[in-house]
Amino acid sequence: MKRISVLKVLNLLIAALALSQVLTGIFRDFIPKDTFETVHQAGGLSFAAAAVLHVILNWNWVRANYFPGKPPSGG
Repeated sequence: MKRISVLKVLNLLIAALALSQVLTGIFRDFIPKDTFETVHQAGGLSFAAAAVLHVILNWNWVRANYFPGKPPSGG
């Protein structure tokens, strides 16, 4: 799968996971405690993993915009 195609799917996943985190946080008093802990924790870990993958896939952009004086590495 091409990088751009992966990013399109990954961006939707990140948006869904962010929304899940917000909604479970807002409605935590209305969700059973065990369900809240499972969904919120799993969602948070998944969100973090997706965010790391997003940065990795966009590393050339990050390097160009935040470390402009450094020469590109091989790869």
